[in-house]
Amino acid sequence: MLTLDAVTKRYGPFTAVDALSLHVPRGTVFGFLGPNGAGKTTTMKMVAGLIRPTAGVITVDGLDVSKDPLEVKRRIGYVPDRPHLYERLTALEYMYFIAGLYRLPASKAEIRSIELLSLFGLGEKLDALVESFSHGMKQRLVMASVLLHEPALLIVDEPMVGLDPRGIRLLKDVLRAEAREHGRTVIFSTHTLIDAEEVCDVVAIIHRGRVVAQGPPAELMSQLGTPGGRLEEVFLALTDDAVEAPEKT
Repeated sequence: MLTLDAVTKRYGPFTAVDALSLHVPRGTVFGFLGPNGAGKTTTMKMVAGLIRPTAGVITVDGLDVSKDPLEVKRRIGYVPDRPHLYERLTALEYMYFIAGLYRLPASKAEIRSIELLSLFGLGEKLDALVESFSHGMKQRLVMASVLLHEPALLIVDEPMVGLDPRGIRLLKDVLRAEAREHGRTVIFSTHTLIDAEEVCDVVAIIHRGRVVAQGPPAELMSQLGTPGGRLEEVFLALTDDAVEAPEKT
């Protein structure tokens, strides 16, 4: 489903992503882990087609992101770490707006919108203005909207931020169901290592723009001598020289 072949992103002399190669099969929940500034967000933005790599090739469902960007965008859903909403719309109006961007038929848009808003606990807020929503409710609205067009690849940057425990559990269940029941490929980044352990089939630990370890969480822990331990121990062992950057890349 997703392949990165020697993908590099430089900003002047600074290399944010360094010859990164990955293959993520269809129906996989894949997690990016790494300290701030490691290159997680930059990688996800390149996959989403928001920024161009300096070198290397990214393909989604066999399509080159750089050569066929519009068709790739039709097949993905992307949630940035700081999503922006049109807050003077109601929840349902916002869903209709997103549906229009993907040219969904009105009848399908209505059915899908109500189903997804209900799934994310917003069924009683269809006609409420987005500006009245809490941060967690806005996060759930964004997640509902990104599933409207049934993307083959779902890219979510720090999805658990701002959610309460119930919202986190719901999102975990939805991400797993999207992969297992609908065959979608899910990529998300997180700093919450227990979330990665619970949700991901495979994780990649990124440090200084490179993958320093990759595999199922249990396998990584076994390979690095911490079988039965926590993914946190692996993360700390591989990134113990990391210094947090002032901004995400």
